Amino acid sequence: MKKQLTISLLCIGLICSISVLAAPVYVKMETNRGDIILELDQEKAPLSVANFVKYTTDGYYNGTVFHRVIPTFMIQGGGFDEELTRKTTREPIQNEANNGLKNARGTIAMARLPSPHSATSQFFINVQDNLSLDYTGEQNGRTWGYAVFGKVIQGLDVVDEIRFTQTGPNPPFNRDVPIKTMLIKKISILDKAPEAPETTEQEKPKTAADM
Repeated sequence: MKKQLTISLLCIGLICSISVLAAPVYVKMETNRGDIILELDQEKAPLSVANFVKYTTDGYYNGTVFHRVIPTFMIQGGGFDEELTRKTTREPIQNEANNGLKNARGTIAMARLPSPHSATSQFFINVQDNLSLDYTGEQNGRTWGYAVFGKVIQGLDVVDEIRFTQTGPNPPFNRDVPIKTMLIKKISILDKAPEAPETTEQEKPKTAADM
């Protein structure tokens, strides 16, 4: 009887531990256009979430910019400072694009080089459904896709404001750089899930005419 009780308690403890470990991580991204609240899915993307959280707690993202903005595609940041100087990163992580999460509007995913397992610090937020970026197989870099690891739960209007900012060339990039700096002032981990806003944001994608 004692043995059965001990096993039961151990099982309950294990389930609770797994539940805690897999709980969503909430993140506040403070930009010079407003705040963006993200819910990170560490159950389906544990490596990507741990990577993002580590960069966040190290203060790495503070003072970086959205350096690549394409209004029909995504907004990308997390790798360059205000002078567009590339920041030093840690080693790349394994691509988790085969986790079942889709590159839908409002999701956040790991940016990378053509090699499928080359993501480091940079990320992008999809401003529309970009299902061509989803995992379809392990044949090559294109089919591997881009790993989604969370979604915007508040501040999609801020994402859209950044999305529709005017862009142009600015070395070392020959296009898609915001004319006005889109600054990530600080990213921080929240202790708990944020309260729902008083008004629900429109899920329908905005157009430039709406801005």
